[in-house]
Formats: sequence, C-alpha cells, structure tokens
Amino acid sequence: MKILDRYILKSFVITFATVFVILFFIFILQTVWLFIAELAGKDLDIFLIVKFLMFAMPRIIPLVLPLSVLLASIMTFGSFAENYEFAAMKSSGISLQRSMRSLIAFIAVLSVASFFFANNVIPYAEYQFINFRADIAKKQPAMAIAEGQFSDIGNYNIKVDKKSGEKGAQLTGVTIHRKSVSNQDAPTVIRSKTGELVTSEDSNVLKLVLKDGDYYEDMTPSKMEDRKKLPFAKSSFKRYVINMDLSKLNKLDESDDKVTTNSMLNVSELNYTLDSLHKDFDKNIISFADNIYQRTGIVSNANQFAPKNKIANDSTSVKKELPKDLLSQFSSDDKSALLKIASSNVESTNFTIESSVFEMQEGIKNINNHQLAFFDKFVIAYACILMFFIGAPLGAIIRKGGIGLPIVFAILIFITFHFINTFGKKMAQSDGIPAWLGAWMSSIVLTPFAVLLTYRASNDISFTVSFDWIIDPVQKIFGRKKKTVIAVTPDDHLVDLSAVEIGSDSKSQELEQLSDSALTGIVKNAQQFGYTDTKRILALKILENRGISQHDLMREGNLSNRNFERAIELSKEYRTLSTVALIAYFLLAASGGLFQLGAIYGFIGTILAIVFFYGTLYKAEETLSEIGKITDQKIALNVFLSVFLGFPFYIFIYFYNRAKLKRALSEINF
Repeated sequence: MKILDRYILKSFVITFATVFVILFFIFILQTVWLFIAELAGKDLDIFLIVKFLMFAMPRIIPLVLPLSVLLASIMTFGSFAENYEFAAMKSSGISLQRSMRSLIAFIAVLSVASFFFANNVIPYAEYQFINFRADIAKKQPAMAIAEGQFSDIGNYNIKVDKKSGEKGAQLTGVTIHRKSVSNQDAPTVIRSKTGELVTSEDSNVLKLVLKDGDYYEDMTPSKMEDRKKLPFAKSSFKRYVINMDLSKLNKLDESDDKVTTNSMLNVSELNYTLDSLHKDFDKNIISFADNIYQRTGIVSNANQFAPKNKIANDSTSVKKELPKDLLSQFSSDDKSALLKIASSNVESTNFTIESSVFEMQEGIKNINNHQLAFFDKFVIAYACILMFFIGAPLGAIIRKGGIGLPIVFAILIFITFHFINTFGKKMAQSDGIPAWLGAWMSSIVLTPFAVLLTYRASNDISFTVSFDWIIDPVQKIFGRKKKTVIAVTPDDHLVDLSAVEIGSDSKSQELEQLSDSALTGIVKNAQQFGYTDTKRILALKILENRGISQHDLMREGNLSNRNFERAIELSKEYRTLSTVALIAYFLLAASGGLFQLGAIYGFIGTILAIVFFYGTLYKAEETLSEIGKITDQKIALNVFLSVFLGFPFYIFIYFYNRAKLKRALSEINF
C-alpha cells in the first residue's frame, strides 16, 4: 500500500471510529429510554443492566453504521478539500477516484462484515434479548413491583410498602386494585399485611401469596335507591393466592414491533420459514374457498329439488337451454325453501368472510415482515456503500471538514434515507407494495443522488441547488414576476434638466442653502427617505449649476442608492417566498390526511409537499441572506440551520425573520 493510500485510510478510519463511538453511545441512551420502564426502580444490579444493554446493542448497528460512514466520509473528504490536499493531489495527477481506491476496498470489507453481522449476530442477540427479558421476570419477579408506588401488572395495580428477603420476594403492606374487565365487574380492593412472590423457572405462572388481609368488593343492588347507599362486601382471609401470567408481569407484547420472531432468523432460516408460510397461506386460502363452496349447499341440496318438467336421461335427448326464470320450474313450497336456504347461505357466508379477513391480513403481514427481514440483511450492506459514495464526493464539493456543516448534511441525508426506508416498510407490511421494493426503496431513491455527486466531484463541477423550477410558477400565481435582465441601471435615473428652473419659493431657496454633500444625499437617498421627485430634481439642478453633472454623480455612485433599491426588491421577493413557504408548511403538516386516499397517493403527496416546502424555504432563506450581505447586517439564521430546523419550527422562523427584516430596512444606512 502506498503512503498516500495509508494516509487517506488512516484519516478516514480514525474519523469513522470516533463518529461511530459517539453515535453508538447516543443510540444506546435512546435504547435505555425505550426500556426505562423495565429498568428503573426494579432493584436490578449493574451486571444485569449491562447484560441487558449488551443484548440490545446489536440492533442499533443497522442505524449507526451507515450514518457513521456518511458523516466520516463528508468530514474526511471535506477536510482534504478545505486544506487544499485534494488540490495538491490533482496537481500531481491523482484523481478523486484514485484517492478513493483504498477507502472503497475498506468500505467493501465493511459491507461484507455488516452483512454477516446482520445475518448471524443480530438474530442471536435478538433471541437472547427476548429470552433475557422473560428470564428476568421468572428469576426476579419482584423487580416489576416498586416500593411505595402502584405498579401496573396485567389486570392488577399493586403497591407494597416494603420488599425484603431473597430477591425481594417478601412483601409488607400490600394493596391491590383489580381492574374491571367489563363494565359489569365491581371494583375490588385487596389489602394484606404480608405477601410473598413464588415462581419457578420452568413455569410461566407467578403466584402472589397474600396473608392476613381483607377483600373489599363494591356491590351493585338492583334497586336504584339501594345503590345510593354504596354497599360493599368485606371478607377476611388468612391466605389468598393470585396467579399472574409472567408475560403480563414483564409486559412482553408479542405483537409489538420490538418483539418479533423474524428478527431472530438468518437468511437460510428465513427462506425456510417463508416457504412454509406461503404453503400454509395457500392451504388456508384453499380451505377457505372449499368452506365457502360447501356453505352454498349445491352438493348436498342438488337432489332435494327437481324441476317439474324433468328431461329423461337417455342418449337421444336433446340438451335445452335453462329458462330465464329458473324458480318458475319449482313448486311454491320448493321456491320458499330455496329462498330461505339462499338467504341463510348469504348471511352465513358474509359472516365467514368478515371473520376471515383479519386472519388473512395477519397472514399476509407476517409473510411481508419475514420478507422485509430477509432483504434488510442485504440493505444494510448496500447502505454502507451508498452512504460512502454520497458522503465522499459531497465532502469534496462543499470543502468543509470538522463537525459543523458536515453534520447538517449528514443528518438531512440520513433522515431522508430513514424516512423513506420506514415509509417503504410500512407500505410493504400493509401489502401496498412488494416487500422487496419496500426494503430497497430508500436505496433506490438515493442511488441516483450518489451517482450524480460522484460524477460532479470527479469532474470538478460545483454543486448548486436551484429551486427555480418550483419558485417561478408560484411567483406567477402570486402576481410576482421573476427578475429579468431589464433591471434598473444608473442611466434610468438620468433626468432632463433643460426645462427645470430654480424658483424663488421657500423650498427652492432652502435647498440652495444646502451644501453639495447634503444635496448629493437627497439625490442618492430619495427613495429611502421618501423625498418627492420634485425635491430630487431641484437638487440635481442646483448641483448642475454648481458644476456637478449627473454623470459625475453616476461615476461616484451617488446618482441613486443601488444597494437600497436592490434590498427593497429582494425584500419583496422574500415576502412572497416566505408566504409561499408558510402555505407549503401547512400543506406538509396536513399531508398525513392524504394517506386516507391510498398508500401510493399518500406517499406521492407527502413527497411533493416536502419538495415544495423545502424548495421555497431554501430560496427564501437564500434571498434573506443576500439582503443581509447588501445591508451589512445579520438578519437571517444560517441557511442550512433554517433548512435543518425547517419543518418543526418554521412557524417561529417565519415571524422571527419578518421582524428582523423590517427592523433592518428601517435602520439601513448606506
């Protein structure tokens, strides 16, 4: 390996490792927050907590790894470009592709490793994670009950004053509120002096043994006047046993997205499971169809009814077409029986179909989830390659290293990737699109972007973002025409002064008393300070009489205040763009209702709303930044910061920027 390759690889690996550790720590904190209810206040020792987190860590890798590659690529190549190291390489004949060669090999190895990690380590960790959570509930059932507060366990709310003994199984001062399963159940309260939690590792049942207590249950008399007395029944006991399901104790919901069997399988096991699921689903469809056919009664009732005009069964008989009114061939009694059977069959069939819809949908969802789990193992490997070919050329283009702008770009790109990925999976789960398309949707959308960036960076083509194709039609709708080349020039401010005479009125005499600089200020800043055209023309005439022509003023830049006029023009453009962005903001906020129209239409509507909003937002903030440069004032937030904070906080950014712009124009001083 050459020195240059070692240098580039070393720079990237150090940055990648640092970013990976930081992001991994952040996502670990998120995992702790997700499972805080299972960890907090349950007397778990540090070893169990560490073991719990170790089994939860592998599921974080599919999120952290692509983001780390993306951010490290932008930071590394942005730093090279910012420090002119790429310029030195290019002057030596080393292209961008050549400088990326060692990193491409590294990313390829990383992608293969990520596939094997997703195929072997993550399924094993998921299996251990689920079993560890259930195992904690079996070995330490008291962890679900906190001292001095009510703990929600299945159909019971349990509070204990004190826990003691081995594993906290001995309870003192137990108060239990039993939840009502239906409105007819009476509220029940159980109180006991002591209690004990008894369980076995081989059993899924937890026994709560209560001793020396009372059982209170509200009574509901049939008479209304008796109900006003609020009667209740009280009974005392020496020993009372409550059996609880351990799955409820630990709140393990098997239908939860966090607890799925498909995440515990590798590629070969998923292939086998999918084959079995498809066969079972086909069998269920055939069984359902046979069941519906049997319910028609065609076979069983075929011989019970015979037409009045029966054709003899012989070889010479000629086939006749069935009459249009088939019921006319039967007697009145047979007609009534047939109609009753048909009505009963229709009602029974409708009930069967309705009851089978949920089962079929769950079967399809289960198959789709397994297919998504299958494709996800390949997507994570490709995502590493994709993020590298987005981050590396993007860093070379923006020429910024460090943790500033690269983080903004990385987060925006990764949020887009994650949003499309999540949306595609949700659509695939509901069978809106094929599972393979749902899993690969984010990669399919971002791959052309990676190709474009790589091409432009390789050919030293700067990357500019233009939303004029969105802005121009909108400005036409709002009555604002796009800026054209017919901009105001200094010649447009020239005035024919041949017919102008200085009068003897007070205003003219007052102007004649002013100095040349004061008159020049009137001419230049007439629009800014609201001077009339008459006053400006008189000032020009007086200056001309003093030997200062309009062309002299033009050469010195004093014939008109070009900066102010430009700032006013841009401020009008900004107000239009910001208003359009605000409308797009509300459209985007309401775009969730588009999903009621269908998954595809909802997705298209949301994407259009996002493009429309961020396009107008970027253009508006860019315009405001240009006004700030002209006026030499800090008006807007950073463009990329505004875009990053765009959707959730734009309503505040809108009014903040409007107030700052108004103040800046009022305090402008050229």
